Amino acid sequence: MEISTMSTKRRILSLFLKLVVIVSATVGVYLSATDGLIAFMSGSRVFRFFTIQSNVAIALVCAVGAILLIRNKPVSNGWFVFKFVFTVAITLTGAVFCVMLAPTLGDQAWTLRNLLTHVVVPIASIADFFVTGVYGDIQKKHVPYVTLPPLAYVIYATIAYIVGVEFTPGKNYPYFFLNWDSPAGAFGFCKGLPFMGCVWWILLLSLLILGVGLIYVLILKRMKRRRNGIYQKQS
Repeated sequence: MEISTMSTKRRILSLFLKLVVIVSATVGVYLSATDGLIAFMSGSRVFRFFTIQSNVAIALVCAVGAILLIRNKPVSNGWFVFKFVFTVAITLTGAVFCVMLAPTLGDQAWTLRNLLTHVVVPIASIADFFVTGVYGDIQKKHVPYVTLPPLAYVIYATIAYIVGVEFTPGKNYPYFFLNWDSPAGAFGFCKGLPFMGCVWWILLLSLLILGVGLIYVLILKRMKRRRNGIYQKQS
């Protein structure tokens, strides 16, 4: 796809947003890996969490995008699809933390590392997606792809649960909704956390990310129609 028609202002904005994503993700992951309050999670253990994995992934996608943008070369639509998939993944990271996890963490929720990895990176990634996405060709047929990173993580976390890998001291699951040994189990329900079984959480989150992906595609289509209409008037 040609990005040579991108205006200078839009190009600068996109590069700035990508830089925010890269720096924030790098600092956030570093703080997560060196946080003395969570010594057990230090080092490579932090990479067992979807938060860290999605931050690293979107940072790499943005780094590649920045290089392509600076070189001003034709960009494969594959990159736009990758950007789309991992933008939805980082959206999930931010939404799940802010809505589901932060209320259970209390004062530990809004640390700098959490703000960077769960708020700053998702917001900057989403903004950059819409700045650059109008130059790609993302269609509804690409929406199912957004389920791949979360479902891959579910498989990974489930295997880790079975073999007894500890994500935090005494816990062989990363998040409460992936605790197969909870009172709700796989298909049940309970009065306290996690309220319902893992299978129901997986289905609910899958529907959520599919909905987010569809909404992003529809917004992009509307932006592209508006952009094309402006160009037609100018010509």
